[in-house]
Parts: sequence; C-alpha cells; structure tokens
Amino acid sequence: MTTTVRTSEPSPDFTADPDLAARALGGSVLAANDESFAEKESLIRPYPVVHQTHTFGHKGQLYDGWETRRRRDEGHDWAIVRLGVPGMISGIVVDTAYFTGNYPPRISVEACRIDGHPSLDELVEADWHPIVPVAEAKGDSVNEYAVTDTRRFTHVRINMHPDGGIARLRVHGTPVPDPAAFADLPLDLAALVNGAAITGASNAFYSNPIGVIMPGLPASQADGWETARRREPGHEWLDARLAGRGVVRVVELDTTHLKHNAPGWASIEAHDGDSAFELLPRTTLQPDTPHRFVLANDRPATAVRLNIFPDGGMARLRLYGRLTEEALAQMRERFAQP
Repeated sequence: MTTTVRTSEPSPDFTADPDLAARALGGSVLAANDESFAEKESLIRPYPVVHQTHTFGHKGQLYDGWETRRRRDEGHDWAIVRLGVPGMISGIVVDTAYFTGNYPPRISVEACRIDGHPSLDELVEADWHPIVPVAEAKGDSVNEYAVTDTRRFTHVRINMHPDGGIARLRVHGTPVPDPAAFADLPLDLAALVNGAAITGASNAFYSNPIGVIMPGLPASQADGWETARRREPGHEWLDARLAGRGVVRVVELDTTHLKHNAPGWASIEAHDGDSAFELLPRTTLQPDTPHRFVLANDRPATAVRLNIFPDGGMARLRLYGRLTEEALAQMRERFAQP
C-alpha cells in the first residue's frame, strides 16, 4: 500500500500533548458494537494512514481504519478504548482519512474512570461522561475537538452518528498516574507514564522528542529524539519536566540504533525553582550504546536540560530517583480528585 500526505489546518495547542491512547503506552481498543468492514484495532495504529484505491477484499474496499455497516435502524455505533496512561484529556483527534462517502457526519466522545482491570461488562455499565458533545465531522479530514473537563479518565468511548468509518483516534492529554503503584520504590522521574513531560527542544528535525521518555526499548532509529546536522557553533538541547520534585541518583542515556548519528558528548543541568546545578558533567558517549551513570547527588530537582554536543540523537533518557515527600503528597492529592 502507498501513503498519501494530506494537508490540514494548523493543529490546536492540545496536539502537543502526548496521545494517552497510544499503543506504545499500552492503549487498546477493547470493544466495538460493529466492525463489519474494517477492524476496530486500526483506530490506535501508530503509523500514518495508508490507502490504495481499487483494492477489494471479501467485504469491499480495504480501509486502514474502523468501519461499520450501513445502519438501517435507530441508534449509533461505538468503540471503547482503554487509555494506555490514564490522565486529564485536553483534546480528541478523529481522523477520517480516505473515508469520503462513508464517514460519520457526526461524532461524540464519552469518558469514564474505572481504575484497576475492569471487565467489558463493567465498562459498558460504567458512568460515562460526555467530553465531546455530538459534533459535526468531515470526511477525509483531521477533525479536532478541544476538551475542557479536567477530571482523570481511564477509558474513552468514541461514537459515530449513525455509522461510517474512522481511520485514527488520538486522545491527547496529561498523564495522572496512581502514586500507589510506585510502592515507595525508586522510579524513573523522567518517564511519561509517571507524569514527566518534554517542555522544549532546540531542534526536533527528524522525530518528536517525546519519544525519548516513552516506555520500553527503542524500536528503531526513529524511536527517540534526533536533530538535524548542526552547521553553526553551539550544541543542541532538550528540556524535560520531571514527574515531580525529586532526587536523581541514576542517569541512563541510550543511543541504541544511533550508529552514525549519536552525539559525541552529553551533559545534564538540573533545575529546582530558580536554582540550577550540574547533574552530569560533559561526558563522552558511544554510538548504539545504553549508558548508565550512578550519581552522588542529593539535591532535588523539578526539571532538567539534556545537552548533546554538537548534535545527533538520543533514543531514551532515564532519570531514576525518589520523589520528595511533598511531591508525593501532591501527586496523591491530584489522583484523589474526582
């Protein structure tokens, strides 16, 4: 199949937030009332939508998305998605790429909070809250809907009124982890799943820098942060907000898959309010290598700046340590909010 690049209007600010439903974070399409033409799992595929005309299977034209039959009775079609990382949802993207005569004219989105591992029956009977009321949708378009509800949610239900096809669903937001899961153990203070975030980068030419704090091992050279080749003096940098104020004791800088484009050196500055200090001095890095540095640090920080010299890529950044008691209390308070 071939990939066609489509243009759209500039995205709203919420699309800079991570996709909480991403498969790489553990998201899953749990159920759909109908998937006669195309399977529900396509909704959260990570790669761009692919399409080739005049490719017919036993159920008709093949679509990279979720498509239901033509509805002949009252009601609407739906699919339930478990967020890989529960959190506060800032916006929804419903991409109807290549669905031109079979897209839903209207959509709505609901969300619920059921922690743990609920069954499908429990989810169907859950207390669902509308976060995107019934709204118009366009075919072969990236439809974007801001969300103002600030509650923590674990699942979303996308509704098509009355039927049709959707290529991709993105659920942007801010992770709100359950601090009880930390079990008072050291944790990765730079992990997206623990509430950390990328707040800035000097250059992100080849990849979205959020990849550097994603879970798991890097899958390829594209899975991480990589800059363009620097042609002027200076160096590149990446800013990260930690999951909370905490003391970092172990740094991991992973250049796996970066064989000819790894940085030559790296350093890390830590920030705690208005104060800054050196967390990791300028250190030589090797290509295609996970590096681990044990620190004699006892100063807490709320953010870091990773400097790479002069340019290149970083597959993963890990900062292991402990939250301060105050930060842990704040996280527990946020989690307990309805």
